[in-house]
Amino acid sequence: MTTTGPIGIFDSGYGGLTILDKIRSLLPQYNYLYLGDNARTPYGTRSFEVVYEFTLQAVRKLFELGCPLVILACNTASAKALRSIQQQDLPHLDPARRVLGVIRPTVECIGNLTQTRHVGLLATEGTVKSQSYPLEIHKLYPEIRLTSVSCPMWVPLIENNEAQSPGADYFVQKYLDRLLSQDPEIDTIILGCTHYPLLLDKIRCYTPSHIRLVEQGKYVAASLKDYLIRHPEIRTHCETGGNCLFLTTESVEKFRESAHVFLHQEVQVRTIALE
Repeated sequence: MTTTGPIGIFDSGYGGLTILDKIRSLLPQYNYLYLGDNARTPYGTRSFEVVYEFTLQAVRKLFELGCPLVILACNTASAKALRSIQQQDLPHLDPARRVLGVIRPTVECIGNLTQTRHVGLLATEGTVKSQSYPLEIHKLYPEIRLTSVSCPMWVPLIENNEAQSPGADYFVQKYLDRLLSQDPEIDTIILGCTHYPLLLDKIRCYTPSHIRLVEQGKYVAASLKDYLIRHPEIRTHCETGGNCLFLTTESVEKFRESAHVFLHQEVQVRTIALE
């Protein structure tokens, strides 16, 4: 790797924009390239094999476009594809480049947040089934009890701009009640999907006030900052400049509309194909 390039941010749809927003706020000096596979979202109900294939296609594309570092800003992709890409594919694609996920940075903060050592996870079906969160939490905090509930309706609501609709309240309350009925001692809930901050106001309405809600963005951003400090060999290849380009596998118009909801700004976006 001899050239410089932007930091790549990949998500199955729009959820990764919540991660990008926090990263850009903390690290505004870098250029970023965001890729949303909106045409094939959601990933949460897809098999390990399909998620891995789709995620690898995205990583390859971002590498081709010059990214020395790619963040999988998608819990399902991080759960089902990250380890395979790191261990099997990077040595052949380019061992000098890096691919990181969002699960480990989220887990690392949990030990300092929970007092009861009872933690809840709200995530996609794919992330829950992967067992990635309990495995990572057990490595760092074996005393913590994790209770997980999948929320299959939340991502479709957000992707279709229905997060603030009255109908969303039913599904938000339904999954929260299910989680807390399984373990009333929970004092910390991980929002284990990068889409979920768009439902944060409704989630807070149905969550007891003593329970802490963990949004991933600021923890992933802080972890990336620390990573770049510790790895100057990667940092020196990430362009400075503060610009951001957006790519989507679906319509430009829909992406612009949704990105405005997520980021509260107009964005430059173009369509790209993955294969």
